[in-house]
Amino acid sequence: MDNLMSEGLNLMVFGMGFVFVFLTLLVFATGFMSKVIAKVAPEAAPQPAKPAAVAPAASGSDELVAVMTAAVHQYRKH
Repeated sequence: MDNLMSEGLNLMVFGMGFVFVFLTLLVFATGFMSKVIAKVAPEAAPQPAKPAAVAPAASGSDELVAVMTAAVHQYRKH
């Protein structure tokens, strides 16, 4: 029984050690690739946003608001 327990503990330590080493290497590799990509293809400067055009108010906007409100209430009811 003692031999089986020590082999199980040994397997657990090696398994957890392997996963830890692999994940550590993965973190470094991801960071390295990120730095390489940032140098090769830098991000473009953001363009200033254009102001959104305001749509003219429709003649039946009150009716539209009522219909939308009823739809939201119906949706929340279920």
